[in-house]
Amino acid sequence: MEWFTVPGQQLGRLVFQRGLAAVYAVAFACCAAQFGALIGRHGMLPVPRFTARVPFRRAPSLFHLRYSDRLFASVAWGGTVLAAAVAGGAADAVPLWAATVMWALLWAAYLSVVNVGQVWYGFGWETLLLETGFLAVFLGNARCGPPVLTLWLLRWLLFRVEFGAGLIKLRGDRCWRDLTCLSYHHETQPMPGPLSWLFHRLPGPVHRVEAAANHVAQLVVPVLLFTPQPVAGTAAAVVVVTQLWLVASGNFAWLNWLTIVLALPTALAGPLSGALPDTGARPPAPGWFEALVIAVTALVAWRSAGPVRNMLSRRQLMNVSFDPLRLVNSYGAFGTVGRVRYEVVVEGTGEREVTAGTRWLEYGFRGKPGDPRRLPRQWAPYHLRLDWMMWFAALSPGPPGEWFTVFVRRLLEGDRATLRLLRSNPFPRTPPVYVRAVLYRYRFTTWAELRATGAWWSRTPVRVYLPPVGPRDRAGGDGGAGPAAAR
Repeated sequence: MEWFTVPGQQLGRLVFQRGLAAVYAVAFACCAAQFGALIGRHGMLPVPRFTARVPFRRAPSLFHLRYSDRLFASVAWGGTVLAAAVAGGAADAVPLWAATVMWALLWAAYLSVVNVGQVWYGFGWETLLLETGFLAVFLGNARCGPPVLTLWLLRWLLFRVEFGAGLIKLRGDRCWRDLTCLSYHHETQPMPGPLSWLFHRLPGPVHRVEAAANHVAQLVVPVLLFTPQPVAGTAAAVVVVTQLWLVASGNFAWLNWLTIVLALPTALAGPLSGALPDTGARPPAPGWFEALVIAVTALVAWRSAGPVRNMLSRRQLMNVSFDPLRLVNSYGAFGTVGRVRYEVVVEGTGEREVTAGTRWLEYGFRGKPGDPRRLPRQWAPYHLRLDWMMWFAALSPGPPGEWFTVFVRRLLEGDRATLRLLRSNPFPRTPPVYVRAVLYRYRFTTWAELRATGAWWSRTPVRVYLPPVGPRDRAGGDGGAGPAAAR
């Protein structure tokens, strides 16, 4: 069918596929490096315990059939290698059917991980990667032209990502409507980056311009993605620029980079297309591939009813999946912005008795704020799952969650897998006798404070988050309740 493929979009497809494969590689590498302490057999929330109580139909995963740490590591490292190969062009060097299988394997492997990952994989960018990866299965390779239907499905996904985020803000926190949210956001966001201090210190009017520009970028620009070129391409280019602004101002794993990747096929088909080299004509796609793409387009159209209803609802939900395969989802972020930043600081002591004079030593985390004199680091697109969950823990008004209880127990045991997730361990030879957690209020220092002290943060203790946990509390099965009541 002549209408099935789009001329002049080979370059946009190539850049999209290589970029998506690179994101996949980062995601799988994160799994390989962190799973043992988080969801391994002896992790904080073990996979075998999860699969024993959640049936396959609710969370389809290879690990329902069999689980071992070695198998999980093989899937994670295998996914990393396959994704790196695809990013290097392997999928364009094989027949179309083989390329389709490669992309399907990446999607199925990552779905297997996310569906047993529990709270550690409950972030919107995990679902976004799965939905994007599913559509990439039906985009073809260099052996045929880019299917027009799949390209429109990518545009539809980009629209939902941006428009959904815009709606959740407009309906959510009042500060988005009075344009003051970004006076707080750069300081209170989950994981500030090295430039976040500077962004926070921008003048108030600039923050208002930021907020207004955000509304335009997420509520007006996405609609233009469905207009003819070059307007659609210009709109996609605006999405790329705004996402780069977010990359510079914070750490949101691969969310921003994946959104950029989604925008590139449309952007490269717009005003830039004339300045880019033509990659040449491609033979038509085989009939089986055309039928597959048409069927998937009908499936996505049918499954889009849930996300559309959610976007139209006054009770719009953020980052919701409507089926266990996570094929078509709703997105959104920061419907509410915190005004004050709290951090949970975890400390240990080697003293046998806890007194008012006990000397506590602080554990250092890789990404989340800790030492006030340490400049926040740039981690994205890498995802530090423990650090992100510590941000949520600080926001929780109740007792520590189950995973936090087990985390403390692992520190008391000197568990190597857990300690590898941290930046610094103040007990390198023997584990601590007691561990506690203290809630602090953090704020960015002023220019004067920074010059006088060299500290990027000022912190004030608020309350004890978790009382000292000691030898009597070390016993207990993996994932069980500890000294503090688990939710």
